[in-house]
Amino acid sequence: MATDEVSLRALESLMTEFFHSCTTNERKREIEELLNTFASQAGSWRHCLYFLSNSRNEYVMMYSLTVFENLVNKMWVGVASEEKVELRSCLPKLLLSQHAVLPFFIRNKLCKVIVDIGRQDWPMFYHDFFSNTLQLVQTPAMAPLGLVLLKMTSEELVCPREDLSVARKEELRKLLLEQIPTMLNLLTGILESVWEKHSGSGITPPPSPTSGETAVVLGSESGAMCSLALECLAHLFSWIPLSSSITPALLASIFHFARFGCQLPVKAKPAPTSNGDTTTTGGNTALPANGGTGLPRAVQPVGQSERARLGVLAMSCINELMCKNCVPLDFEEFLLRISQQTFFLLQKLTQTNSHSNTTNTNTHTVKNRLQELDESYLEKFTDFLRLFVSVHLRRIESNAQFPLVEFLGLLFKYTFNQPTHEGYLACLDIWSIFLDYMTTKIRSRLADSDSVLNRYKDALVLLLREVLNRIQFRSNQTQLEELDDETLDDDKQTEWQRYLRQSLEVVAKVMELLPSQTFSTLFPVLQEDLDIYLGLQQFIVTNGSSRRLNITAEADCRKLHCALRDLSSLLQAVGRLAEFFTGDVFTARFSDALAIVQRLVEVTCYGSQISLYDVETAVPSVLKPDLIDVHAQSLAALQAYSHWLAQFCSEVQRQQDQTRFANLITSSMAATTPLISAKVPEKLLLSACHLLVSMATTVRPVFLVSLPPVQNIFNLITENHNHQLPHEAHVLVCRALSNMLLLPWPCLPESEQQWPSRSSSHGRLVSTLTQQYRLLPRPPAYHHNNKTVMQQTLSVLRDLVQSISGESTKSRQICYQSLQESVQVSLALFPHYIQQPEITDEMLSFFLTLFQALRVQMGVAFTEQIIQTFLNMFTREQLAISILQEGSAGSKVVQKFLKILQVVVQEPGQTFKPLLPSILSLCMEQVYPIVAERSCPDVKAEMFELLFQILHQNWRFFFKSSVLSSVQRDGAGELMENEAQFTAAMQAFGQSFLQPDIHIFKQNLSYLEVLNTKHKLYHKKLFQSSMLFHFINVLLQVLLHKSHDLLQDDITVAVYNMAAVNFHTFYSSFLPEFLNGCQGLDHHQRATLARNFTPERDLPSFTQSVYRLVNDLRYYRLCNGSLPPGTLKL
Repeated sequence: MATDEVSLRALESLMTEFFHSCTTNERKREIEELLNTFASQAGSWRHCLYFLSNSRNEYVMMYSLTVFENLVNKMWVGVASEEKVELRSCLPKLLLSQHAVLPFFIRNKLCKVIVDIGRQDWPMFYHDFFSNTLQLVQTPAMAPLGLVLLKMTSEELVCPREDLSVARKEELRKLLLEQIPTMLNLLTGILESVWEKHSGSGITPPPSPTSGETAVVLGSESGAMCSLALECLAHLFSWIPLSSSITPALLASIFHFARFGCQLPVKAKPAPTSNGDTTTTGGNTALPANGGTGLPRAVQPVGQSERARLGVLAMSCINELMCKNCVPLDFEEFLLRISQQTFFLLQKLTQTNSHSNTTNTNTHTVKNRLQELDESYLEKFTDFLRLFVSVHLRRIESNAQFPLVEFLGLLFKYTFNQPTHEGYLACLDIWSIFLDYMTTKIRSRLADSDSVLNRYKDALVLLLREVLNRIQFRSNQTQLEELDDETLDDDKQTEWQRYLRQSLEVVAKVMELLPSQTFSTLFPVLQEDLDIYLGLQQFIVTNGSSRRLNITAEADCRKLHCALRDLSSLLQAVGRLAEFFTGDVFTARFSDALAIVQRLVEVTCYGSQISLYDVETAVPSVLKPDLIDVHAQSLAALQAYSHWLAQFCSEVQRQQDQTRFANLITSSMAATTPLISAKVPEKLLLSACHLLVSMATTVRPVFLVSLPPVQNIFNLITENHNHQLPHEAHVLVCRALSNMLLLPWPCLPESEQQWPSRSSSHGRLVSTLTQQYRLLPRPPAYHHNNKTVMQQTLSVLRDLVQSISGESTKSRQICYQSLQESVQVSLALFPHYIQQPEITDEMLSFFLTLFQALRVQMGVAFTEQIIQTFLNMFTREQLAISILQEGSAGSKVVQKFLKILQVVVQEPGQTFKPLLPSILSLCMEQVYPIVAERSCPDVKAEMFELLFQILHQNWRFFFKSSVLSSVQRDGAGELMENEAQFTAAMQAFGQSFLQPDIHIFKQNLSYLEVLNTKHKLYHKKLFQSSMLFHFINVLLQVLLHKSHDLLQDDITVAVYNMAAVNFHTFYSSFLPEFLNGCQGLDHHQRATLARNFTPERDLPSFTQSVYRLVNDLRYYRLCNGSLPPGTLKL
């Protein structure tokens, strides 16, 4: 003992030194090595048992338990049987004797070590492991400890790590499933006994929103016990199937505690309970809710945080049950019971005081009530509602015993009294799910769609009104001003934009179901704000050259601010609904849509005529952005109706009456074109440009280009260089003007398209836009302006080509004619700028767009000239310089070049086949050697994409098909060409599977699978004879090393498809050879692994066998590695 005592003092000293702030890292490494050496000694666990029993130093106890954990999980197979018996006896004894005084994290760690032993030895060698745990649960004094062990048993035995064989994992799951009825009965008993014990205590708080119901006040010990029981249940529910073991009594008990989350903080005098437990009403156990209130102890909330926690845990249990989508038919009653209980909870959450009479008071009371409840509880309850609506609504809706319409009424109250914006948006998601369900149901039941809709119509109209109300500042200014409208999130939207977008999505979904009601609800609200906006002209005072808005009173400014913000939101709502006026319903809803568009045109004209963006205001930091935003949103809303205008255009072409349509287009252009000026705020300018683009691209009126306002824009772009637009606006305007001349007019025959005059006009437009670019000196004289001219001109040209890439041949022909000189200039300039990656990147982006859209118009000879120029310029040295600057402009240049080659090799026919050898050579001999052993993920991804496209689109370059080969299944008649290049490509794919980049791995694995699906790659004679088993071997090794676990399913499917080429050879030849090559196994283990890999030929069975092979092989290696040296293996 003296030795152990000395060792303990030394260990305590070492641990204290290790964690001391003054200890150097070098000394820490020395101590760590010393501790690891001690732990690896045979029998070190005996010393650790002494340390654990005799030390109160937490570092020493944690170290000792870590030694035990390592012994059990990594070396258990090599531990002598008598030592195992001793460990199985002494550790539980230590736990039972000291659990009350151990720190909770030490106690939990010790529990885990005991459960780990059970995972290895129960029931064969540790037969009383589980029965001891159940006995603890049934012993009142030890029940909390038993519940901790029971929960850990569920966690560690059902989802064990790799230290068990598959057979053992299955055995443990089966053993635990047999114990489920016993466990659930015990847990039910605990919850019921605590509830009965305390609900009969007679403690009644003062009147509160509990409708006179007696509030249950738990003692601290009982509360802790219930928390443990509910945590245990939540984990059990996460994996056990729905069965009769989940009794109505258990459900009722869980819902009893779920009710705790609905209770408001109780103010009560300290009172003893009849059962002797210390209540949370007084003494040192009372915890103030929400981190402390600063109130005198007598009036502090009584145990609110503990009660809320019990409510959260109970809801977690319910949610685990609700997320099970697979519900047996005989469980419909079970589901109904849960739904009814939840309906009751929702009633409690949204109930109001009986003395509240007016609607306003009630609403205020509900919101206050929710505000005082625990935030986590509300989150859990909202999660439940989402699961109920998304997973189970279809099962419950037809059940007459569940009041669904009343449920929606309660959900409405719950939604619109949420205390936080996040909670409100989460509830809106639930309504969106419900509306999607309704839409799908009505589409599938067209015969009785009216009766289905009528059942919910009132609820949906109420929802629509309240959602519209919630986005309006006039009624919610304080709450809406809290939303951030500056910081962008990952989706590039502000908090306010997200709030508005989600709200408008709900409005749009209601519109799909109830179009006329939605329109009649929205339009009057919009009109009210429009009247204020359109009446602003009378308040504008002109003083010389300046204009001022004569609204200065604070209340008036605030009212105007709210009206403008609301108008902006409602204009977005009107724009979002545009899709519901086109297509099949165009005629039926024409008058409504026409009224909207006419109003929008009126608003945009008004805004442009009086230039409200240029008016001085009393509060410029607030009102000026509001005025600009309204103007911009009116243009955006009108743009949203461009598809409706296009359909209107087609209709009037047939009816030969264009008056109304022409007036709309003329007025909208009169409103748009004055805003296309460098003097206009950029937000408004870009909205005008986008509207112009939509008119030119989507609507395409014949007369658009001849309108005087549009002619002014042509003059601005082609003649007036003193008023340079911002680059983004310039690109958009050029796109609009180009599309007016290039895109065919709808509903007109080819003979009336006026192509000759439009072609010459387009040529002049492009000539003017590229004048400076085409006059650049060669070789270039360095000047910063030259670089700007090149980048801006090329981005404009690229945009023009992109915008007509999917259009008719005639449009593309005219476009290329106009661009031809600029393309040739670009090719001539390219060699001079190869060392300037920013310019080269812009040039290659332009050429890539050309190849994607206009390669037919460019012709074979010129295309070959371009490609050959690029191939000559991108030498291996140039490629190395560019690629090795990872993430740089040079690296992007190589990516663009490889993308261009991808387009070329995908061209069908024989046009570009002569270039294939050069492209393959560049890929395999110049690019691949540079990227093979380096990260370079972006370049590598494009290179493998190119390699895949070469193989996929040019399969006959490698495999000449013949009648003979198509008849002979064994591939004897297969004609192979360019074998060396094919083999090199396959080796490159194989090499990529040995590297850590998971994205390249996934991409390349999918490429191989596509090549097999389309071209029977795995069946090719060359692949079978020299590559197939190498690929399977590599993929299995990847699974064994767990380096790409996210792709486990994809890898297993690929292995199956490769093995399926010849299952007989796979099972009889490859598998034994693979196992013989696996290190760290003995002969018996190899035989077991081979025997367990059942020779099935279907994918599910094969997948299970691969999983078992990988798991058990890793397990055997772990076992063998843990055996002491010299151990005899039988």
